[in-house]
Amino acid sequence: MAFPKHRLAVSVAVLNNQNQILLVKNWKRGWEFPGGYVDNGESLHSAAIREVKEEAGIEIQLSKMCGLIQDVKNSRCTVLFLGSPFRGEVSGGDDALDAGYFPIEEALNKVTWKTYKERIIKCLNEDTHPFIIES
Repeated sequence: MAFPKHRLAVSVAVLNNQNQILLVKNWKRGWEFPGGYVDNGESLHSAAIREVKEEAGIEIQLSKMCGLIQDVKNSRCTVLFLGSPFRGEVSGGDDALDAGYFPIEEALNKVTWKTYKERIIKCLNEDTHPFIIES
């Protein structure tokens, strides 16, 4: 019997003091939350903070876990968090062509992938936390 191989990722909805959300622009997917895969031996918390720093150039504090998205077909799970910035200036970094804060409505218009729009809506609706989405 072969052991299953799953990929684990993190993604963070970062909100600033003006209730604007941080988006990064990926060369392939367009605008999205910062995030990426968890390295071997790395905690979810550390991976989320690292990914935001790498992609948007800022340091954040995580406030809570919002939910989990399981891509059953591709054996991938993404853990979503809420966070807030505390140091640094936003700029595009690794895997990000650009980065910036946007009002929620503008962010929803910038994000072209339907599933990423749904993530914004779910993460900002704390009444639904924690949520699990299977696709």
